[in-house]
Amino acid sequence: MIPADLPLFLYGLPFRPHQVGRKLNWLLGLGDIRQVMKGVYVDVRVPDSAELRADAMRLLTPPEAVVCGAAAAWLHGLDTTALGPTELVEAQWTREAPDVVEVHGVRVTSPISTAVELAMRLPRPFALSAVDALLRSGKADLFALRAASAAYERQRGYRQGQEVLRWADRRAASPAESWLRLRLIDAGFGRPDLQVRVDGNGRTYRLDVAYPNQPVDGRWLGLEYDSDQWHSSVKQQLKDETRRTELDALGWHIIPVRRTDLWGSYPALELAVGSFLCQQPRLPRRW
Repeated sequence: MIPADLPLFLYGLPFRPHQVGRKLNWLLGLGDIRQVMKGVYVDVRVPDSAELRADAMRLLTPPEAVVCGAAAAWLHGLDTTALGPTELVEAQWTREAPDVVEVHGVRVTSPISTAVELAMRLPRPFALSAVDALLRSGKADLFALRAASAAYERQRGYRQGQEVLRWADRRAASPAESWLRLRLIDAGFGRPDLQVRVDGNGRTYRLDVAYPNQPVDGRWLGLEYDSDQWHSSVKQQLKDETRRTELDALGWHIIPVRRTDLWGSYPALELAVGSFLCQQPRLPRRW
């Protein structure tokens, strides 16, 4: 038994705001606690884990509930970046679900049902990144997803879901690579290849996204996503430039892509790709 007069965060257990009362903002200001999901907090020293996520979800859902949607994907291990623009997931649940599994004692829609639902319901870029992430986790198979999606034919979002499952690919190493691929497909450049291997200079390079079968004047096009986290320092940028100079000598034209190129209405990315491939991009952007 945990003494009632001691705050739960001291024990590393997730808790609701009312369980610490007016101390909540004070604890947040001190940096002693963090939000696990919307409406649930925990000691900052407690690492993220499947058990912690399940314990947090249990505080917000009734025992007979089946967690679904983005909340189910989060319990299956997906990062929130792949699921939407917000950093925290919200509790989503239903009382009826066709395919249910348990994750650390919490009833959850199966990875396959979750993936099909997200493909149909989330905004297109996040639908693709969520399905890619579930495929990459090994918890869902693309052929099984396509077969399972037939049961949803008359439901809202079925057409989008079929499109997302047509483009889904487990090789996407990050949500940004999924969004980049969708940008290129929407612009009419065709489906690019992923994790393309380039050998030369006594080493092997891996390109995030490329068109190895569409050479232009003996050169090929590759695109690489440069995240702010790993490509912002001067040292990192110099390393990137050296790498791209080496790839250029091997016949590869590399277009670096930042987050601002993926989101927003200005089509700088599409125009740069179209200029190299000698193709007019399909505009305006769809998202």
